[in-house]
Amino acid sequence: MAKAPAEMMREFVRSQNFTSTDEVMTAMKDMFKDILQEVMECELSDKLGYEKSERMSNDECGNKSKNYRNGYSKNDKNADGRA
Repeated sequence: MAKAPAEMMREFVRSQNFTSTDEVMTAMKDMFKDILQEVMECELSDKLGYEKSERMSNDECGNKSKNYRNGYSKNDKNADGRA
């Protein structure tokens, strides 16, 4: 039988010999960062109705609009909006 997720996480934490809860949280963030990014991109594609870098046609002639997603970049601002 497969291990429960909580048991797997406990085993991971024990195997890494962390010295603080900050180290545990950093490791967890790193583990799930790529998964969460993919989930968010899928949600955005679903909400908008088109994939990243896919151009959408707005007229009957098939002319492509400039309304398309071109990816993402790192945000260099703090939570209060300052650079």
